[in-house]
Amino acid sequence: AISFHDSADVLDLILSEHPEIEAVQIALNYYDWNSAFIQAKACFEVIRKHQKQKVIKIIMEQQPQLNDHNKQEYPPMHTAEHLLNATMVKTFGCPRSRNAHIERKKSKCDYILSSCPTAEQIQSIEDRVNEVISQNLPVTVEYMTHEQAKDIVDLSKLPADASPTLRIVRIGDYDACACIGLHVSNTSEMGTFKIISYDYDEERQTLRIRFKLIEKK
Repeated sequence: AISFHDSADVLDLILSEHPEIEAVQIALNYYDWNSAFIQAKACFEVIRKHQKQKVIKIIMEQQPQLNDHNKQEYPPMHTAEHLLNATMVKTFGCPRSRNAHIERKKSKCDYILSSCPTAEQIQSIEDRVNEVISQNLPVTVEYMTHEQAKDIVDLSKLPADASPTLRIVRIGDYDACACIGLHVSNTSEMGTFKIISYDYDEERQTLRIRFKLIEKK
């Protein structure tokens, strides 16, 4: 028997080269199950593939401790905020919005930009968000430490008292963001993204985008 603490690929190699191993002990816990770093689920599936049955030791089952979150967002709109943020970052190289007001009927986000985008660029943002929505991407959650998350998401917005465990929300391979709010489980649930209006404050170099979702019937 062995006790294992590495990646699923390494485990697969070990079990393939050493069929005499009768049992494998791994640590499973709730917030590592879908983690790309810990690979708890992937390791579990490797063990099952090699038919090692007496293998699993559960060492932690509690929910991860996150910061309190009292606001109940409308999940489709909150997910739209994530997509808009990702699209703005990819298009203009600006930071994600640090001033947002997200509501069911309409929402707004502010972005720091050195100049006002053209009407064509604004339209391309709307088109790109809708293109991503139409891909029916899964929205998934992972839990990880600040150290694990630092190369995946922008941690500069985190409050000083942020919990040691971060909740990372992924939208397919398009976006990853530390967030404790509510989201849809798939972009197919969102409807159509529509930019209502926008304006640019030259003194503050800030673009404000107002948007809504046209709900699916």
